[in-house]
Amino acid sequence: MREALLSTNTNIEKRAKNSIQYRAEIAINARNSDPDKHRANGDEQKYTDASMNFTKGLNHDPATGLAEPGAFASFRKAIDRGYVSNFNDNTRVPVSAQKQRKWEAPTAGFVMDPQGRDAQSVTMAPAPALDPTRGTLPELAFEMAEVYELALLRDEAFTSFETGKSTAKIETAVSRLNSMEYAQSRYPGRSRTTAAGGALDAQTVFRGSSLGVDAGPYVSCFLLMGNGDATDGKISYGAQIVNQRVNLADPEKDYMTDWDSWLEVQNGADTRNNTELFSAGTTRFIHTPRDLATYVHDDALYQAYLNACLILLSMQGQAGQLDKDNGTSQAGGVAPFNPSFEKFWGGEEASGFALWGGPHILSLVTEIATRGLKAVRWQKFNIHLRLRPEALAARLDKVSQMNGDYQNLYDAIPDDLLKEIYIHNEKQNALFGRGNGQGSYLLPMAFQEGSPMHPTYGAGHATVAGACVTMLKAFFDTTAELRCLGDFVAFRTDGQGDPVDIVSINDGAALQICALPKDAEPLTLLGELNKLAANISIGRNMGGVHYYCDYYDSLRMGEQIAKSVLQDQADGYVKDAFELTYVPYDATSASDRVTVDRTTGLAALSS
Repeated sequence: MREALLSTNTNIEKRAKNSIQYRAEIAINARNSDPDKHRANGDEQKYTDASMNFTKGLNHDPATGLAEPGAFASFRKAIDRGYVSNFNDNTRVPVSAQKQRKWEAPTAGFVMDPQGRDAQSVTMAPAPALDPTRGTLPELAFEMAEVYELALLRDEAFTSFETGKSTAKIETAVSRLNSMEYAQSRYPGRSRTTAAGGALDAQTVFRGSSLGVDAGPYVSCFLLMGNGDATDGKISYGAQIVNQRVNLADPEKDYMTDWDSWLEVQNGADTRNNTELFSAGTTRFIHTPRDLATYVHDDALYQAYLNACLILLSMQGQAGQLDKDNGTSQAGGVAPFNPSFEKFWGGEEASGFALWGGPHILSLVTEIATRGLKAVRWQKFNIHLRLRPEALAARLDKVSQMNGDYQNLYDAIPDDLLKEIYIHNEKQNALFGRGNGQGSYLLPMAFQEGSPMHPTYGAGHATVAGACVTMLKAFFDTTAELRCLGDFVAFRTDGQGDPVDIVSINDGAALQICALPKDAEPLTLLGELNKLAANISIGRNMGGVHYYCDYYDSLRMGEQIAKSVLQDQADGYVKDAFELTYVPYDATSASDRVTVDRTTGLAALSS
């Protein structure tokens, strides 16, 4: 016994040394990976009135909507110093007397994490600038036109966002967007579609830009289906049930369409009123852009990806019995893990749980969210401080009082779109007793309080989407196809069953499983996961609180964060093998895969 104890102590000492070496090695590896250089778009320096910066919560001039002189400079100084007390001391940051909402985590980018790339070592490209010398005004105009169009389409059914099913309103939006200079130049830098040629249509408009997002219905099946009966929309979460239905927000009702309510919100007033926002006690499946905006208004940020993971895990657990009843074999064919898992498990002698099983996957999918939030807060507050769409629309509403560059922006947006926004707001104001019933060019918002209390670029939802979905793509076999065998809908790699999609019907009252046309490509797990990331990210645009580039660049930054955490995980596997692959958001083919495995230096710890 004595000898055994001594041997154990020796092993503990060796383990302690290896643990120190491991932590030092991953820190050195992280340090040696070239940190990306941070670059803003220059608008903050050119427009010293902070007209292109986030100023919500400061005091604003009632006539122009611009922050009072000196207030933004004080705000920027406090952010750069990174001390919370500076934000709370009104003598240092002169906030509005109406301010009730607090700025959200402005110092999070200073926090350090023990795993993955440092929050300040990843970055995003400069956002489109108003400054005409930068050459990005066409893209900025296109972004603003997109959020205007989405506001007008907020109550259109998602089933109309498909080829052959579109409405006149959607076709009008597509036509106007395709007429703009940025669309004519085929979206240099940030593509709007994966279709050949690049022109938008009902199938591709507002979809995103990764493989599979253009295929089938607009809404990812993961935002609709259940994990037992796919059509009941109920997800088993242990012994509890999560219902995919969302609160129904009153249709045809928008906010901040008059100057006084807009100004109150910019000054930081908390104007949210759920009694006014929702139809009491009414829920339905996501059916319109307003429903998706409602989902991302109150979601737990990573909940869509946790739900997706639960759905995928349960498919594998249930399909064996169902397939046996149908007299077929399901070996490895349903909702399969990454094909590498078999060798990790040790064949038939071991199974996944703490490694390569549900608890492992579920914890990483949720844990990665906090890494993404820290990195994106650094971009939001410390680098870009970009104004929200609701504020840029106010510059257009007061264009005659702004710098002449705003007139260029105004002129770049289709005239009939601006007229339609004006008429829409006129009707809203007359109906709800706002602004003397007059119209405006303000952005109709889905929420009374407008955007959150932090800058627009990057987007927290999109960064978390990029990171969490990358984790799911690494752990599951994304070549699987959505198929129905008997009564069971699952992602399969064995080709059994019929290819299907899932849509909401009867104004969101129910779900329907639809067989795909014979010539249609099956929906893949890769596509539906990419679609899920796009849905959640662009759902924020549908509420009026983000631009397209917020989705596009944040998603890719989230991917880099997930990759770095997976790499640190791999380097800790000193006995077991570790090799995972995933298809990145910029891939042009499903065969374009990124591999994460152990580095050579750290493999020595296994000896």
